[in-house]
Amino acid sequence: MKIRDSFHPYAMITIIFWSLAYVLTRLTLQYFTAFSLGFLRYFAASCSLAFIAILFKMKPPRKNDFLWFLSAGTFGFFFYMITFNKGMETVTASTSSVIIATVPIITALIARFIYKEKLNNIQWIAIVIEFIGVIALTLINGVFSINTGLFWLLLAALALSIYNLLQRKLTKTYTALQTSAFSIFFGTIMLTIFLPVSIDEAMHAPSIQLFYIAILGIFSSAIAYVAWSQAFAKAKQTSLVSNYMFITPFLTSILGFLIANEIPDFATLIGGGIIIFGVLVFNFSEKINGRLNHKNVNLKN
Repeated sequence: MKIRDSFHPYAMITIIFWSLAYVLTRLTLQYFTAFSLGFLRYFAASCSLAFIAILFKMKPPRKNDFLWFLSAGTFGFFFYMITFNKGMETVTASTSSVIIATVPIITALIARFIYKEKLNNIQWIAIVIEFIGVIALTLINGVFSINTGLFWLLLAALALSIYNLLQRKLTKTYTALQTSAFSIFFGTIMLTIFLPVSIDEAMHAPSIQLFYIAILGIFSSAIAYVAWSQAFAKAKQTSLVSNYMFITPFLTSILGFLIANEIPDFATLIGGGIIIFGVLVFNFSEKINGRLNHKNVNLKN
């Protein structure tokens, strides 16, 4: 498969920018509430996407698809951003990444019923390996925190899973840019209920915090979600894309070291190694299955 026809580069771009979002969100929540941060982040994303939409004369969605885009905006941005930011107020970045790492599992289970997508045994084993890696990364040093933030993050994981499934549907009809842009537009419109408090907090925040919000909006939102939609458009199954989310906790730890001087420890190296091994097993599951089946046939003969 040629690189331009592969979903892997697009999924990796998204995961890198989403991992960055964990670190920057923790930093910006020192000056902004969860609600205003959600609005400001996606207002920045909407502005950048609106410029691109005008530049490329992007066509609006059909009337009968407005409800689908509204749903994507509601779950992927309005509901997800509020629940995610509320959870991040009281939960560590590592703990939150573990909870959000359940999204591929939730997505795979729902996709099995809605889109009749099935994972082979090797892929399910890979998912278990990846989740063990996520747990090892966070629990070896006892950094997993339990409080009300977990409830908010579980809701965020469910919302993002539903968004993934909606993206899978919309990218069959619309381009990745259209799918992500209009979803973000609808989400931002709903988040404008927090506009007054957002303006007040932005006026009193240090300039570096506004810079972080710009990064969150342009890179961790606009670019990341367009790439994510493009990955869904090119992948055969929803789970092939969502599985990449298991890498997020490991990358979050690495970026935490680069940005916040948090030195990666033994748990990060062990957990990260297990996660990467699981991802490789998942992505090469068809070849592994093929070889196992070939061996079984030879043994029977």
